[in-house]
Amino acid sequence: QVQVVESGGGLVQPGGSLRLSCAASGIFFRKYDIGWYRQAPGKQRELVARITSGGSTNYVDSVKGRFTLSRDNAKNTVYLQMSSLKPEDTAVYYCNTHYSSNFRVYDYWGQGTQVTVSS
Repeated sequence: QVQVVESGGGLVQPGGSLRLSCAASGIFFRKYDIGWYRQAPGKQRELVARITSGGSTNYVDSVKGRFTLSRDNAKNTVYLQMSSLKPEDTAVYYCNTHYSSNFRVYDYWGQGTQVTVSS
């Protein structure tokens, strides 16, 4: 059974920091690309950052220089370090694990963790 669990969300003041974690089980974790998405009220879900199975990262322009992704394959966990947080970063953050092979796609999502940036 595959489980993807996010943690680390909460309430933080503008300019503050949070570290989100995404822990997965039931999959061959090191083969998966991991993406963090977010969805603010009334908005579409957007990709924030992604780390490939090989460790390459990419970020949406609005978080470049502020967010950093890392992965620990030994712990089946990906971390999203968020700094210099802004009110517009407020959203539910979701972790997605993605792997494709032989024309089959394996996509799993977590339940989300709320991040609120407010004074």
